[in-house]
Amino acid sequence: MSTVEERPLSTAHFSSLSARTAELAQVREAVRLGPGEAATAAQHAKGKLTARERLALLFDEGEYTEVEGMRRHRATGFGLETKRPYTDGVVTGWGTVHGRTVFAYAHDFRIFGGALGEAHAEKIHKIMDLAEKAGAPIVGLCDGAGARIQEGVTALAGYGGIFQRNVRNSGVIPQISVILGPCAGGAAYSPALTDFVFMVRGTSQMFITGPDVVQAVTGEQITQDALGGADAHSTLSGVAHFAYDDERACLEDVRHLLGLLPANNRERPPAEPADDPADRTNEALYDLVPAEPGRAYDMKQVIGEVVDHGEYFEVHETWATNIICAFARLDGDVVGIVANQPAALAGVLDIEASEKAARFVQTCDAFNIPLITLVDVPGFLPGVDQEHGGIIRHGAKLLYAYCNATVPRISLTLRKAYGGAYIVMDSRSIGTDLALAWPTNEIAVMGAEGAAGVVFRKEIAASDDPEATRRARIEEYRTRLMHPYYAAERGLVDDVIDPAETRSRLIGALAMLRHKHAPLPTRKHGNQPQ
Repeated sequence: MSTVEERPLSTAHFSSLSARTAELAQVREAVRLGPGEAATAAQHAKGKLTARERLALLFDEGEYTEVEGMRRHRATGFGLETKRPYTDGVVTGWGTVHGRTVFAYAHDFRIFGGALGEAHAEKIHKIMDLAEKAGAPIVGLCDGAGARIQEGVTALAGYGGIFQRNVRNSGVIPQISVILGPCAGGAAYSPALTDFVFMVRGTSQMFITGPDVVQAVTGEQITQDALGGADAHSTLSGVAHFAYDDERACLEDVRHLLGLLPANNRERPPAEPADDPADRTNEALYDLVPAEPGRAYDMKQVIGEVVDHGEYFEVHETWATNIICAFARLDGDVVGIVANQPAALAGVLDIEASEKAARFVQTCDAFNIPLITLVDVPGFLPGVDQEHGGIIRHGAKLLYAYCNATVPRISLTLRKAYGGAYIVMDSRSIGTDLALAWPTNEIAVMGAEGAAGVVFRKEIAASDDPEATRRARIEEYRTRLMHPYYAAERGLVDDVIDPAETRSRLIGALAMLRHKHAPLPTRKHGNQPQ
């Protein structure tokens, strides 16, 4: 540790103010330098930045104020009484991101490996409390070795205080966790309670029990990255929303996300000047989306054609890829987009897609972000694994999230929308404010082929030419019940629109719904499916 930080302060009772101020400057410099150049070099050798370097990338240049930089632990035993570095291994404070106030804490792995002790935890508690009082986002830059073993149960109690605040602030202020090193054991539960989790490939890992414990208990051999690295959590478990190759790119996108979110649940998301014409037409959609319901296409191209400047910020891009969740802007205003992806599993809903979309819908609703749902769904994925894995309760999560959402909601059916999946994807019957459709829409209980096989099963079986009869009945069913105006005639679709008008119609609908007010019944809280 730095020798300066262990030097006793002046004991002269009547030293001058200038002398005391000079002494303060020395202390502040010791706080800034931390444990010294060797520890910093070791951190850099791991491919990681220091806590202060990370904070400098997160906040606007020169706009950061530290809190409790001179804090030291009071623990004794196991040699701790002789090691009392400033900050106690976590740097806390506030600053601005794009000119808006944001709070943050950053574990300093150079000090006690970033391990959490009593003083360390109290610093995090304080900055979380300040963020709550100020109504501003909190960002945790996580790079710590878990609880400080030498401090025993007091370290564990410190985690409890963090978890309690995570839950209390859930849906109140945006909470973002950025995993930039190890995050193991109980420490992993705080990121899991926050709104968004960022990770960096090669340097960040999250797991409850590490590879050694896994091998001892189960006999399985696995590396830290394979068990809990960025790719494992962004593609397999869904714990991480974003994964990056380096810290700078990661922190730049944290800044970008903060620019899309309101400061708290009492505000609207920040708007930008609308310099992409609201009446821009979308003729390109005629060629992007095939009329045949069974042909695949990339829904991301549809989103890019409609939103401002073709720019959107996708959440969980590599997990449950059969559904897309993204933030974008329409006429300068932030919207949340949920869309089936026909290019992956034909856009079917399964367990993971339902969970992904449900969480995103809840997040948008919590922070006053209107929802646009683009529908092209053949149904729920059939199969024993899906049924035994709980597709019923997981699918119900998405249903619950939409039914509970009070933000403006607009659904647009591009092509097919079959069965229960049609209902779940924010249909008119579960409360969407405006249901639109393209002239290629097919809204029905199931596809014409399957429906004809059920309705006309006996007739087809008894026919002299079963195949001809089957084809005839398929066409009959499609003509009577699956034409694009069937739902509109019954008030389940508000309008069938020209695809080229998609952008202008969505922007107009959002303007109409800007001041929507839809209070929920008085209750302690709902009991959503788990």
